[in-house]
Amino acid sequence: MKFAERIIEAFLRLALAAGFLSAVADRFGCWSAAVSVWGNWSAFVDYTGMINPWLPASLIGPVGWAATVAEVVLAVLLIIGYRTEMVAKASGILLLLFALAMTFSTGVKGAFDYSVFSAAAGAFALSLLKERAWRFR
Repeated sequence: MKFAERIIEAFLRLALAAGFLSAVADRFGCWSAAVSVWGNWSAFVDYTGMINPWLPASLIGPVGWAATVAEVVLAVLLIIGYRTEMVAKASGILLLLFALAMTFSTGVKGAFDYSVFSAAAGAFALSLLKERAWRFR
């Protein structure tokens, strides 16, 4: 793999991981109110319910926790470079599901404004890079 390709792969892995971890940090109030989207867990769960109106109310909390755990696990695996192809595909699927939920519930503008489709595309592109720059062994 060429040096430039290794840099691109590392950038994709770290950018996706940072996006996941930033969103998780926001849910737990780690960002200041000035830059926060949710700011706390309750607001995040409310948003989860808003973009998943077809889910029963009893499943909204568990779906929020499942998404949060998935984002943390995927972020860590992206950072360490463990099974990058599989983890990138899983990341792309998670991001695409989020983008579609946003689109069908609130319209496509939010998914475009937050670049969720672009992030999903980046994750899927990462999954196509066969050689790994940094590989966890």
